[in-house]
Amino acid sequence: MALLEVAGLNKAFGGVLAVQDVSFAVESGLVYSVIGPNGAGKTTLFNLITGIYEPTSGDIRFDGRSIVGQPPHRLAGLGIARTFQNLQVCMNMSARENVMVGAHLALDRNLIKGMLRWPALRRRDSALREEAAALMRYVGLDGYVGSAAGAMPYGALKRLEIARALAAKPRLLFLDEPAAGLNPKETGEIDELIRRIADQGITVVLVEHDMKMVMNISDRILVLDYGKKLAEGSAAEVRANPDVIAAYLGASHG
Repeated sequence: MALLEVAGLNKAFGGVLAVQDVSFAVESGLVYSVIGPNGAGKTTLFNLITGIYEPTSGDIRFDGRSIVGQPPHRLAGLGIARTFQNLQVCMNMSARENVMVGAHLALDRNLIKGMLRWPALRRRDSALREEAAALMRYVGLDGYVGSAAGAMPYGALKRLEIARALAAKPRLLFLDEPAAGLNPKETGEIDELIRRIADQGITVVLVEHDMKMVMNISDRILVLDYGKKLAEGSAAEVRANPDVIAAYLGASHG
């Protein structure tokens, strides 16, 4: 059974169908990329699967269970995490605190314990700080563990978002344009990081415009065009598909 199954998914905004009858499945441990021209419905698809939008029709199943209508915090508890196309970083917090936010599901929410600062709670807080620092080192942010988020460069903030998503200990990680705005060196570092994450057994679903990166790291690729599924296959199959070349890879936009 696939970890993620999408069947007959549709999303209408007024009279506009942003996603039309899209079906696909993602096996565990893969890097699965979603590509297509601007406006093809890629981010809308992400928002449907991660609970930000509710489908007009169709089904989404995670580990065999329908998750349609589940809010993002419930999906996070099931093991689904994501980053966003535009940075969602709390600039008035430290870098480490931003990562700790991702582990909020593991925190003890008992208000009285929090007020009394029970030893167990203090120990857990200390452990979370260490886990956050370890995740920052894992994503290549060793030099920013003690930094304020607002003092970090853009490329480092993109990796900080990934560290925060990993803090939720996901089984399925959605990355929305993780290389957007990065230089070639930074893009190469993100490329390597995504592969290391997948090698740890975390399934990655990726939206990305950098075709060199997509073709390099993807096990499977889904191509959308005008909200419809245009093609699906390996990097080699997608690269050779004449419909894909016409709609996206050979287009000036994208």
